[in-house]
Amino acid sequence: MPDAAARVRAPSSALLNITAVVIGLAGLALGAAGAWLVVLGGSWYYLAAGLGLIVAAVLLPRGSGAGLWVYAAVVALTLVWALWEVGFDWWPLAARGDVFFVLGVFLLTPWVARALGRRSAAGLAPARGFLGVVLLAFLAAAVFSWTRDPTRMQGTMPPATAPVAAAAGAAPAPAKDDWTAYGGNGLGQRYSALDQITPANVGELQEAWHFRTGDVRGQSGDPEETTFEVTPLKIGERLFLCTPHQSVVALNATTGEQLWRYTPEIRRPLALQHLTCRGLSYDPGRAVRPAPAAAASPAPSSSPSTAGGDCDAKLFMPTADGRVIALDPGSGRPCMRFGSGTGQIDLWKNMPNVKPGSYYSTSPVVVTRSLVIVGGTVLDNVSTQETSGVIRAFDIDTGALVWNWDSGNPDDTAPIAADRRYTANSPNSWSISSVDEALGLVYVPTGNQPPDQWGGKRTEGAERYSSSVVALDLATGRVRWSFQAVHHDLWDYDVPSQPSLVDLRIGSETVPVLVQPTKQGELFVLDRRDGKPVIKVHERPAPQGPAAGDHTSLTQPVSELSFDPPALTPADMWGGTVFDQLACRIAFHRLRHEGRYTPPSTEGSLIYPGNFGVFNWGGVAVDPGRQMAFTTPASLAFVSKLIPRADDTSLYVQGKNRPDDSLPALNENFGAPFAVQLSAFTSVFGLPCQAPPWGHVAGTDLRTGRVVWKHKNGTVRDSSPLPLPFAMGVPSLGGPMMTAGGVAFLSGTLDYYVRAYDVANGKELWRSRLPAGGQATPMSYRGSDGRQYVVVAAGGHGSLGTRTGDHVIAYALPKR
Repeated sequence: MPDAAARVRAPSSALLNITAVVIGLAGLALGAAGAWLVVLGGSWYYLAAGLGLIVAAVLLPRGSGAGLWVYAAVVALTLVWALWEVGFDWWPLAARGDVFFVLGVFLLTPWVARALGRRSAAGLAPARGFLGVVLLAFLAAAVFSWTRDPTRMQGTMPPATAPVAAAAGAAPAPAKDDWTAYGGNGLGQRYSALDQITPANVGELQEAWHFRTGDVRGQSGDPEETTFEVTPLKIGERLFLCTPHQSVVALNATTGEQLWRYTPEIRRPLALQHLTCRGLSYDPGRAVRPAPAAAASPAPSSSPSTAGGDCDAKLFMPTADGRVIALDPGSGRPCMRFGSGTGQIDLWKNMPNVKPGSYYSTSPVVVTRSLVIVGGTVLDNVSTQETSGVIRAFDIDTGALVWNWDSGNPDDTAPIAADRRYTANSPNSWSISSVDEALGLVYVPTGNQPPDQWGGKRTEGAERYSSSVVALDLATGRVRWSFQAVHHDLWDYDVPSQPSLVDLRIGSETVPVLVQPTKQGELFVLDRRDGKPVIKVHERPAPQGPAAGDHTSLTQPVSELSFDPPALTPADMWGGTVFDQLACRIAFHRLRHEGRYTPPSTEGSLIYPGNFGVFNWGGVAVDPGRQMAFTTPASLAFVSKLIPRADDTSLYVQGKNRPDDSLPALNENFGAPFAVQLSAFTSVFGLPCQAPPWGHVAGTDLRTGRVVWKHKNGTVRDSSPLPLPFAMGVPSLGGPMMTAGGVAFLSGTLDYYVRAYDVANGKELWRSRLPAGGQATPMSYRGSDGRQYVVVAAGGHGSLGTRTGDHVIAYALPKR
């Protein structure tokens, strides 16, 4: 029978052999892929490391210390190379060394050492010592990197002062007791003048009430992007919100008790790309509408009207089938005087290319003293025969058309004749507009003319007004000025956010400005009287070489206040291990990437930032007292690949994800020469190929254009296979909100939290776990009990994959 020593040696030898095989296979993978990378013009490191691992794998089973020396040399090479490429930045450093470190520690275990010593003890101790020293050096570098954040900027905002007086007439008061419009008021500041919640007491916030709407995605005909993105309104003692499937709900603002619900009958089927309702709009009524110079907040709703009666105050609800419905805030019944006795207006009137669901308003309409101003979304990348992106103004009492601005016929804004049609396939405005009634202007962020990634046949009007902010005269609808954020947009860089209006104290002058966030990371700060930049904008050279039949702009505008991430390099590639990081490097070298504005191409172009945007519809929050913006910049790369079309009917990019029922065939671009494949730039494990962080919060001084502080924000707890709360910095979709108490709130991160921050320095002060994704913008108001409430909608987002829900949650300080 074998003795005890032999029984010990046998498993040890087997373990050594298995370890050598693993190292050899790792070497073969790195060597082969590394050779491919060298052919593509990339780093030689992977080929060298792969060859070293293969040599180590051959030597280790022989029991020679040389195998350990070679392996230790590979680890040392890896450490030096990693520090040279990324410095002491933990996540990129970890991706380069994790596999080598783990295998190295295993080689130092007693079981492997026993097998090596049995075969040959010569030179073993120095080799083990050298490997141990290298591993300790790697560990020391890792530990040191935990104390550093290369992307972090520390600073402190100047203290708040009273908001400056309006330069061009009286401006609406900031939201306070009530929250009367999507952005707090018509200026789109996402700011509350309430100051009960402060950095000193925000940690005491607790759930005050929790309401379930009963409306979740998953119904027949729902598109993937069926989302709960609502920011409620608060008027008097009531909270008003809408759900993805278009129900309108009134709640008691202090208790969360449902008061009424209105659910319109939506026509089906619909060719929907999105199904959401970001919010409602409110008209305080003729008796309490502010006069032109007034600054008072609207009063609560008038008493309920009877069904079919004449409402005074009104709520306006845009629907997925192309209508705007007026409701009585008191009862939830339609206001029948609006829309010639129907309580609604039909947005399909005079539209070309009528296809139910291909035009609708996902965002709240603009309300002025006399007008309801409506934009809408037009399907992206489906065909070249879509409907119009016209902007229309209707009488606030009757719903009669007052003016229409059609970018294909921009000078003729008189109400269109009954037998005419608006310009087909024109740029739309799917986001939220802002209004300055003192200046008599509505500010409209515009999108692109489809298809987004090929523009060879765009019209003159589309070239002039797409991806812009356009200031329209409230009285006539005519263009007063426009500012284009992207020239000849080929990247789906629609202007996605509501412009935020604020009066800035610049030197001895008070300047009324417009702050316009963009997908490409700019914060354009413009004089809202004439559109001229207050913070300088430069035209910078842009990459050339478009697809066949197209052209590119020689330059693109860049603001001096910008969160545009630097162009990606091979060193920015990342993954969970060295293997998927290498795969991302190979993918990077196979794609076309010349920095921002690299044109889409048939070989595939890396678009960075991608069309998710540095900023999206959530926008920014602006504090008129601190003269600052609280921002949530994100940075994710996407891949855009043009697929030549041979006909106008075949599906080239849908693959197995062919649309069900009436849902549109997205990205097919019927009628254009190219379809387009769009995808996030991710590894085989679904992780972003670029190194984290991917999301930040940042504070900017709007007077100087300086970023004062910036911190990575959010964890991967809810977006990784293991629910580990690594603070890597994740994107958010849904905007921030600030308060006069010096606290900002954000719920839109990909992890399920609502967070509070000190606006002076960006420090996270409080967080509360949400039951679903919180891809919406919080709001705040005073309840009848005197407490300041913060309300968040948590319902998830389809294309982001966050958890579905139907939650509306209110937080407040404990009752005293």
